[in-house]
Amino acid sequence: MSKNTIFRLTINAESLVVAGDSYRNLAEYLPEGKQIIVIADANVLKYYGEFFKRWTVIEIVADENNKSLDTVARIYQRLLENNADRNSFVVAVGGGVVCDIAGFAASTFMRGIPFGFVSTTLLSQVDASVGGKNGVNFSGYKNMIGMFNQPQFVICDVAMLQTLPEREYISGFAEIVKAAVIRNVALFDYLEQNVEKALARDYETLIHLITESVKIKAEVVGQDEREQGLRRILNFGHTFGHAIEVLTGITHGEAVSIGMMIAARRSVAECGFLENELSRLEHLLTRFGLPVTTDAQPEAMIDAVMKDKKREDNVINFVFINEIGNVIIRKISIKNIKI
Repeated sequence: MSKNTIFRLTINAESLVVAGDSYRNLAEYLPEGKQIIVIADANVLKYYGEFFKRWTVIEIVADENNKSLDTVARIYQRLLENNADRNSFVVAVGGGVVCDIAGFAASTFMRGIPFGFVSTTLLSQVDASVGGKNGVNFSGYKNMIGMFNQPQFVICDVAMLQTLPEREYISGFAEIVKAAVIRNVALFDYLEQNVEKALARDYETLIHLITESVKIKAEVVGQDEREQGLRRILNFGHTFGHAIEVLTGITHGEAVSIGMMIAARRSVAECGFLENELSRLEHLLTRFGLPVTTDAQPEAMIDAVMKDKKREDNVINFVFINEIGNVIIRKISIKNIKI
């Protein structure tokens, strides 16, 4: 796949995901005759602000602590100050935190105005900005307030990943590994064979990883947009991952990496997942520089799981691995969860 190749995929006939195009072509994706308001990550604006200043820009700090109703309220105020109405269009420019906040704000302002994303992190390009989930944290609960609402477009400009800090960049590979584990053993094989190229930010390698990950998520979301069944497999590694993220403050990808290993170890005992496949997963995550263990106390982790929005009474839909490329969902009582 060359640098001139642009991958396009539509989710549920309403959300266009584009990989390989440039943020500089954003105008081609914007609706005509609408006021455009950009909600952008302050760090992203340091590199690309000159381009986006042709539109009204609302700057926010991309931090989990700012993923709150207070931040949304500040956005509402700025939208009002700029005379935004139902004929306006919001563009979020940033990673998963910015896209989550902006998507939620746009979906609730004046009962909803349309929006699109320019996704600037690897994690958001392969997962967070794709699929229609928008929301904010509340009272220690991650993504507790939100809705399903698809962006009109998601632009994944691979070139923008060149300015991404190393830790944030590496974090994104956890979600790519997750996609491979749940649905595509060929992608897992490709990852094993191309770790060095991926870490070196090789363009063709990244395009392949992004497009294959998006295909997997689009297929799952297309069958179960509201997470009533199949879409739950996308939560592999997230039950404990979210808990670890809240308790330790590490990145989302780092926490998901540890969460995947916890789930994988449980899968050996519960589902006959092979020890050599467990080692294969651990080795791949380690090669990407992702953590596989945590100092978080098991009791604290289980307590944090109780605050997970996916909990149903005292039951969690836990994702186990049968084999790489295939997972199953089982309901587990929280009191029976083991780490």
